[in-house]
Amino acid sequence: MKIPYSDTTLDISLPDCNVTVAEPPGGEPVDPREAAERAVENPHGPSLSERVSPDDEVAIVVTDVTRATPDDILLDVLLSELHAGGVSREQVSVVVGLGLHRPMTAEELEDALGDHADLAENHDAAAAREVGTVDGVADEEVPVELNQTVVDADRVVSTGMVEPHQYAGFSGGAKTAVVGAGGESLIRYTHGPEMLAREGVRLGRIEGNPFREMLDEAGDLIGLDFCLNVTHAPVGIVGASAGDHRAVVSDLAEVAKAALSVPAEGSYDAVVAGVGAPKDANLYQATRAATYVALGDNNPLRENGRIVVPARLQEGAGEGTGEQRFYDWLSEADSAEKLYEEMRRGYEPGAQRAFVVARVLRNYEVYVTNSEAPEVVEDCLMTACESVEDAIEPGSDVLVVPDALDTLLVAE
Repeated sequence: MKIPYSDTTLDISLPDCNVTVAEPPGGEPVDPREAAERAVENPHGPSLSERVSPDDEVAIVVTDVTRATPDDILLDVLLSELHAGGVSREQVSVVVGLGLHRPMTAEELEDALGDHADLAENHDAAAAREVGTVDGVADEEVPVELNQTVVDADRVVSTGMVEPHQYAGFSGGAKTAVVGAGGESLIRYTHGPEMLAREGVRLGRIEGNPFREMLDEAGDLIGLDFCLNVTHAPVGIVGASAGDHRAVVSDLAEVAKAALSVPAEGSYDAVVAGVGAPKDANLYQATRAATYVALGDNNPLRENGRIVVPARLQEGAGEGTGEQRFYDWLSEADSAEKLYEEMRRGYEPGAQRAFVVARVLRNYEVYVTNSEAPEVVEDCLMTACESVEDAIEPGSDVLVVPDALDTLLVAE
């Protein structure tokens, strides 16, 4: 069997185990440029060229290195449509929606944005300014902060990848702008223990999900005028949608569900959860594979089971503010149970991944294999092994999920 690993694959063999492979239908791949152009030509709501005036300054918020979004292509399509509305390239600024992730390097910006890298600036969450408030789950007012370039723009546009997300159900839509180009206040609230413990906040669900609802309300508040998003499966990009942000997410979530859902029958001693690039660059991102398996709609693990995640981890725990907070919480903890109880009282934005990892570690073991940073893994209450085979006991019932971040394990 082949499992994604960085930009290549690992060959694994488990001859002494009873192995089941969970591979989603995958959908039909589409040409990203053609799909994006069709979406912009047939948007939800008015076209982008109809929403702008020739003298408008436009800010486009794009995804960062943690998302496999073809932003160079999407920017091409958006700039062409803006030109049709009388807006020149010189009137456009591009903001990289980092949230609390590390800044992208000049080389990464060149790779991600191609000829449009010169338009880009890395977002700095610490410099965001408040633009208003949205209602919290108990009707408290939650400040919404935003990148200054986006605040100053006459029109706000975003790209995005609609893919399964642990809290929002699916990412994309308003999330790229209000979290990616936002400040710590909204991130702190939406990623805090009170929100993450609420019913409906879960992988693969957008209806009745208070996390997603708050993002959508914040998108309305900041005046997000137009989205161009794509969704993907292991075969590549499988759809694109454009226009009003709520409709875009709803549209592409259905495409993604059809491509990524796999019925998971029975229960297993171990789940091998593949990640691959770009998510396996650091432990913060790679642990998504473990939490997606254990905290999804249909958890396939037996009591005291283990999750095995092969990940390169060339960045260790990760280099951004959120990644460092994640590492600090886990590395200083005595046990997952104590950590979980302590974090229920609150934590800084970015540390939420430590909270959900602690939830998983209370019931299951997590093994990270084939990494370049085994000491970081061991620091963080997880077990490092040289190979997938070393992490699984002979005779185990094993579910292999080659692409855990693009697979929705569902009940029959």
